[in-house]
Amino acid sequence: MGHPATRAFPQFEVADIHAEHARLRELGVCFLMAPIEAGPVTVAVFDDTCGHYIQLIQPDAATTMDP
Repeated sequence: MGHPATRAFPQFEVADIHAEHARLRELGVCFLMAPIEAGPVTVAVFDDTCGHYIQLIQPDAATTMDP
């Protein structure tokens, strides 16, 4: 049956990842990964202080995340 998941990786889409990264850093958020291009999205990752890694994503202009 496999192993149960032990860590969540929630993901939030933002319109301007660089502005959001700067805003959250000013509020004291510690990022594990600054914004970096990863294929059709730019991704940044921070720890929520409870052990969960939260991903911020911004699709490139040619990509839509809508279903």
